[in-house]
Amino acid sequence: MNDMKRLLSYAGPYKRDMIFGAVLVLVETCFELFIPILISNLIDIGVANGDIPYIYRKGIQMGVCALCALVTGILYAHFAARATYGWGAEIRRRSMRKCSSMHFQPRPLCGIILITRMTTDVTVIQNMVSAGFRPITRGPSLLIMGIGLSFYMNPRAGICIPCMYPASWLYSLPDCAESCPMYTKLQSMVDRLNNVVQEGLTAIRAVKAFVRDEYEEDKFNEVNTDLTAASEQTFHYAVLNLPAFQGVMYTAIVLILWFGGNMILKKQLAVGNLTGFLSYVMQVMNSMMMIANVFLLLTRSMASAHRIVEVLDEKIVLTSPENGVTEVTEGSVEFDNVSFKYKEEAKEYALSDVTLKIKAGQTVGILGGTGSSKTTLVQLIPRLYDTSRGTVRVGGKDVRAYDLAALRDAVNIILQKNVLFSGTVRENLKWGNVDASDEEIWEACRAACADEFLNRMPDGLDTVLEQAQATSPEARSSVSASRVR
Repeated sequence: MNDMKRLLSYAGPYKRDMIFGAVLVLVETCFELFIPILISNLIDIGVANGDIPYIYRKGIQMGVCALCALVTGILYAHFAARATYGWGAEIRRRSMRKCSSMHFQPRPLCGIILITRMTTDVTVIQNMVSAGFRPITRGPSLLIMGIGLSFYMNPRAGICIPCMYPASWLYSLPDCAESCPMYTKLQSMVDRLNNVVQEGLTAIRAVKAFVRDEYEEDKFNEVNTDLTAASEQTFHYAVLNLPAFQGVMYTAIVLILWFGGNMILKKQLAVGNLTGFLSYVMQVMNSMMMIANVFLLLTRSMASAHRIVEVLDEKIVLTSPENGVTEVTEGSVEFDNVSFKYKEEAKEYALSDVTLKIKAGQTVGILGGTGSSKTTLVQLIPRLYDTSRGTVRVGGKDVRAYDLAALRDAVNIILQKNVLFSGTVRENLKWGNVDASDEEIWEACRAACADEFLNRMPDGLDTVLEQAQATSPEARSSVSASRVR
């Protein structure tokens, strides 16, 4: 529950919508609970005495109550929707902000796992609120007021309702306790499935080239079968919950009709009272089913809440210092006895005791075999990683003394694996300078020898790069090289 409380603290301005929604549900419940009393009076007084004006009057009152309940229900839906999806958007916003600050070293939370937690798990939380907020507010109010009004109508018959509690919760409470760890396992299986799908689609060319289609399909089928089994095991408790409650409810109705019928024959109970009382029994049992379903939703959402909080609590390794330097005065780069390894527990360093100095304006080439950490060496300059030992200096100052945004903005870098984003060519080229004019963009394209490639595109700079185009090697190499700085 602590994880859920943590996420509720992000509701912010949407808390007011939640409160308005809860008040409207209570008002709606009051209108609905008043209707059985009107039905009872209509039957016992109006129908019994043949009083047509009284019947009309009570019918109009019932219609007014129903209309008021409808209006408050619509208003509740408005506030609940705004609170639910606004809260979910805030959770995703904070999760994305945390993901943007994470370091690049290998860690459990990465790639498709983060995507699942920001989409599937947040959706589970939203579904819990949208499907559970109304029942959790309406259920207890129906329960309390329904019991009170049933005792008001007939104290002897009202004793039957509390007797239904132990039987109805006998199945539901162990069910919720059993389901909690299963939902956590289920979400982990979703992570595994998404990971296998991502790997298979990303490496589809290699899979086809090496004729490994059947191997990948078998791997997918294995994970998919495990997810199916976990889902069946988890949700069979949920599907049995409703029949259990309905069994208790209809058993109670039969017993009440039996004893109520005998009381009517003995002139101890009016027909209208029995009709209204049965209505309250139905509402009380429905409220208990609502509460039980909310507990199931809450059980699953708690597992998702814990997974989201794990992302929010991920330790940020690379941070800007307080009052960091915001300007790089000159372009010299110095490595002073630098060593680096990707994990602290790694036995060997990827880079060991590197010492070199590059003066401003110098051109230096770094040669080495595949895997010799050339790219890693370069990525230490804009502080995409921190050194394990030693110091990297830019402009004579330790890179850890700079504000991260200022340092990285001053270092022009073309990554080994370039990426294009969906959108126009112009939008991709403006990544380096959002205010660049068309003349500056074309000048950068000519310098990168990409102008000929872009001139062949149907709409030039305004050509829209869809997913297939954005992943093509030719587009990546040509457009990425000419981003304007």
